[in-house]
Amino acid sequence: MSQLKGFTIIEVLIAVAVITIGVLGILGVIYQTTSYIALSSSRLVAIYLAQEGMEIVRNIRDTNWLNNRSWDEGLNIMGEWEAVYDESALTTFQEGRNLKTNGGFYNYNSGQDTKFKRKITISDPGLISCGGVICLSVKSEVSWQHFGKTQKAETEGYLYNWLPQELP
Repeated sequence: MSQLKGFTIIEVLIAVAVITIGVLGILGVIYQTTSYIALSSSRLVAIYLAQEGMEIVRNIRDTNWLNNRSWDEGLNIMGEWEAVYDESALTTFQEGRNLKTNGGFYNYNSGQDTKFKRKITISDPGLISCGGVICLSVKSEVSWQHFGKTQKAETEGYLYNWLPQELP
């Protein structure tokens, strides 16, 4: 009787199962990694857009000073607003409107749609929150969808009249 050496069908099936489990594990890690990279990239853009919202409001205040207007002109109406970098006024927030990108700049009028929505909320925090001086509470919030889940990045601060002046 001759002895044949080789793999049995059971050994082959076990080897295929082990290799399949290993490949599926590697694919799962690759999927998770690309998902986290996409989320991190979107979060970074959203943080910059939220900060830009705060800077736009500060710019409106500073422009008011330069033009000898009241520091809070255009900012003293409490509510939810939209703003873009090249405009000197806030516009009323529209719930379903996403930012567009055109040549690397974000706006609402032209360019390619993005997944980001920016809402700037201005409110009166009361004199206690501002240490007894007049100020406005400003919150800039950017939201977007990532795999069906809403993500948010926000920044919040107070806007002071730190350059008091007498108006004519």
